[in-house]
Amino acid sequence: MNRRFFLLSPLFLTVAACAAPAPPRLGDDGKPLARLYRIDSADTAAIQFRMLDGVNALRQASGGAPLQLNAELNAAAATHSRDMSVQNRPWHFGSDGSSPIDRVRRVGYTGTLLGENISETFETELETLAAWANEASTRKVMTDPRAQLLGFAWFQEENGKIWWTLITGT
Repeated sequence: MNRRFFLLSPLFLTVAACAAPAPPRLGDDGKPLARLYRIDSADTAAIQFRMLDGVNALRQASGGAPLQLNAELNAAAATHSRDMSVQNRPWHFGSDGSSPIDRVRRVGYTGTLLGENISETFETELETLAAWANEASTRKVMTDPRAQLLGFAWFQEENGKIWWTLITGT
C-alpha cells in the first residue's frame, strides 16, 4: 500500500496542479476585488530595489541619470510613512509639525531635499509607482534632473493599508 501511494503521489500532484484556479471574487460593481498585498519584512530590499529600478526606467525614458538608494533618505521615508499611519492621513507634514526638510535633517542627511511623494493605498509598490508616474506633480519629483539619491519606505497596517513615501535629493 505504501509503495503504491508513493508511486501514485506524483500523478495526484500533477492532476491537482491542472485544476482551474478559483474565479476572482467580484465586488458590488462587478469588478474583481483587490487581493491583499501583504509585505513581509524580508522583502524590504527587494521592494526598495524594484522601486529604484522603476524610477530609474522612468528617468532613463526622460533622459535623466539613474538614482541610487540612500540609507538616510530611506530612514526619513520610513519615519514619515509610520507617522502618516498614526495621523491616518496622507500629507507632507509630521504629527509634530515637521516638514520633509526637518525629517531628512533629523536622520543626518546633508544633501539637498528635492521632493517627496506620498501615498495611502492597498496597492503594490509598482502600482503606486505607476500612479505617481501618471500624475505630473509626482512624476516631476521622480524625474527631476538634479536628483541623485532616492529614499523609499512604507508602513503597512494590520488591515493591509500601506503608507508609501518616496524622497529624492542631491
